[in-house]
Formats: sequence, structure tokens, C-alpha cells
Amino acid sequence: MLLIFGSSLHETIINVVRFVCGYCGVDAPQNVVKRSNRFTLFFIPLFPVSTRYVNQCTNCGGETALTAEQARHSLSWSGRTSGTRS
Repeated sequence: MLLIFGSSLHETIINVVRFVCGYCGVDAPQNVVKRSNRFTLFFIPLFPVSTRYVNQCTNCGGETALTAEQARHSLSWSGRTSGTRS
């Protein structure tokens, strides 16, 4: 019997906020990104193994790690109530 398993990375932009980047110093939109590493079986993602949140500058690409609470706070800061973008 042959089992094919592994993991895959899934990225979702959950919010876009605008402020001065700490890396390049430019006032640019910043993407709040949710990254989930998912366990796969026969190339089908089954469940998340780990989840991280990062803030990514659209100008220079610099990334800053965020906590889940900081990512949720960015939604209330921008006036959005849902967790994902359609």
C-alpha cells in the first residue's frame, strides 16, 4: 500500500492597513497575511498543523511577525468585522 503525505503552505490576506513601514520608511499599504501549514494526504489538505500571522510591506516586501491578537486587532482598526477577504 502506498501512502503519499506531506504538508503545504496556504497564504490568505486577511486585511490591508496603511502606515509607515519600519524597513523602508515609506507610507505604504501593509498586508496582514495568515500563513497555515497544512497536513496533506494524497495531495488533499486535511488540517492545519501550524498558523502564523505576518505584516508584509507592499513597497519593499519586509515582513514583521504578528500574534493572532494583533491580526484580529487590525480588523477592528480598519473597521472590518469578518476574518477573511472575499
